[in-house]
Amino acid sequence: MAASAGIRDMKDNLSEYVRRAEAGERIAVTAHGRVVAMLGPVEKEARGRRRSRFDELVAEGVIRLPAEDGDPFKGWPTIRLPKGTAAALIDADRDED
Repeated sequence: MAASAGIRDMKDNLSEYVRRAEAGERIAVTAHGRVVAMLGPVEKEARGRRRSRFDELVAEGVIRLPAEDGDPFKGWPTIRLPKGTAAALIDADRDED
């Protein structure tokens, strides 16, 4: 399913919507609640490069691009387990020896 945006919102945030379309997302443009146009990426032949599976998933609306730039994992703690720990935890969870 494509994302949607009203004409006023699209006008106020045009750069963001163009960036999302360039990345492969399709956006339905609405006027008074009804879809009147679609904003989307240029076809791969016109762009001069082959679309990746990531680009296709964005275009299909399966995944969405982040709303903000930057590393989404910045500030997350780094967890390091000793080698073999994950396998032992899985075995214990499954009641396997």
